Amino acid sequence: MTVLVVGASGATGRLLVEQLLNFGQEVKIIVRSTNNLPDSIKSHKNVSILQASILDLGDTELNNYVKGCNAIASCLGHTMSFKGIYGKPRRLVTDATRRLCGAIKAGEPKSTVKYLLMNTSGNSNRDLSETISFGQQCVIWLLRWLLPPHIDNEEAADFLRTKIGQDDSTIEWVAVRPDGLVDEEEVTEYEIHPSPTRSAIFDAGTVSRANVGAFMARLITDHDLWMKWKGQMPVIYSK
Repeated sequence: MTVLVVGASGATGRLLVEQLLNFGQEVKIIVRSTNNLPDSIKSHKNVSILQASILDLGDTELNNYVKGCNAIASCLGHTMSFKGIYGKPRRLVTDATRRLCGAIKAGEPKSTVKYLLMNTSGNSNRDLSETISFGQQCVIWLLRWLLPPHIDNEEAADFLRTKIGQDDSTIEWVAVRPDGLVDEEEVTEYEIHPSPTRSAIFDAGTVSRANVGAFMARLITDHDLWMKWKGQMPVIYSK
């Protein structure tokens, strides 16, 4: 299996790549810089690296790089700095998702391609009409106005829900929603739920980036697990 990972130089993306390599997968990477990639990834025989900004790539170059991939995983996110939050591109995750899905379709794959999006527990799955408190609704409304990365996450997941949907002949998708990301070295026990079991704003849980990477890698490589969650937005917590 060949997997393309975007956002691979990020704290979670690197761990996902390592997990995929442990599973013996061929991994393609698109990164603006290789500085944050460990040598174990940069020198690995199963890794192919394209150094570029994904939104700056031409359609032909992106289509050629995506062609032949069995799965695409997006761990893209905004840098937590003033420029990263309020500067361009404000729709990094959404625009990348749109372009990557377009590239999948342009390649006319013979079988469906998996698209895996790392999202956030602060984004509701509107397919399920998830109930949140009035207070959380108010905070989310403010986040949409004050923090562009939040609405970017919402729109990326909405693109998959409404534009790709549940019955696309080319693309299947899962949007993984971590709650309260923390750094831990080892993969530990974690639990998966269709919807949040606690308030992402007022009673957030935690999950390690290692566990998120492990779950995403398993979704890509485990057919039964993928079939259980495809077209959904599972929430992950560390136990």
